[in-house]
Amino acid sequence: MQAKSRVPESAQEGIHRHLAALLERHRRAPFRKPCADYNRAAFAESMERWRRVAPDAPLILDACCGNGESSLALAALFPGHYVIGVDRSEFRLRRRLAAQAARSAPPPDCPPNVGFARADLIDYARLLRDEGIRLARHYLLYPNPWPKIGHLSRRWHGHPVFPALLELGGVLECRGNWRIYVEEFCFAVHMLTGCETRCESFVPSAPLTPFERKYQASGHTLYRAVADISEDRRQRTEDR
Repeated sequence: MQAKSRVPESAQEGIHRHLAALLERHRRAPFRKPCADYNRAAFAESMERWRRVAPDAPLILDACCGNGESSLALAALFPGHYVIGVDRSEFRLRRRLAAQAARSAPPPDCPPNVGFARADLIDYARLLRDEGIRLARHYLLYPNPWPKIGHLSRRWHGHPVFPALLELGGVLECRGNWRIYVEEFCFAVHMLTGCETRCESFVPSAPLTPFERKYQASGHTLYRAVADISEDRRQRTEDR
């Protein structure tokens, strides 16, 4: 059966005219909403597992990982790293969390260099930052585009937590099937960090997520942007 999925539709024709002002407001007024206890507990558990299983491995964050398929793919792509897949849905992560709990005999599809946390990224990212943890890589793969003009603040780059996400450093990659979303992401990264990145169309050799597989099968053009916001890269740029 041929996949049928619609490209997001919007009256917005380019980068949102209020994005720069929104980013400036978030930069000047840090997000201070208290973190929920269940997010703190999930964060602590995931950090304990990382430090127990692979204490010397650089960390990769798979943000809003859904059913965890992308986290497993990233663990295979980067065997020398430790991947943490974070999603707020217990239903989507149920199978992965059960496999993770089976420490004595984990199934073959749960490699040792991947772990999962049922948590809200809004809190999880800030907890990482507050612990002084810096990422090697992190991924925003096919987030909800919220394409209505009035939904700008619901997009990750329009949310007040976005500056905290950028403080985690590393190589940040965003993928989507709505070009404007990825272009706005590039704009936001550059405005807040000075890092140049661009939106490009691409064809994945192997889909990382179920959405990527579905969109590709539906004939959508896929877009991505990769920003190196690691501290050493930024320092080299500032020194030029």
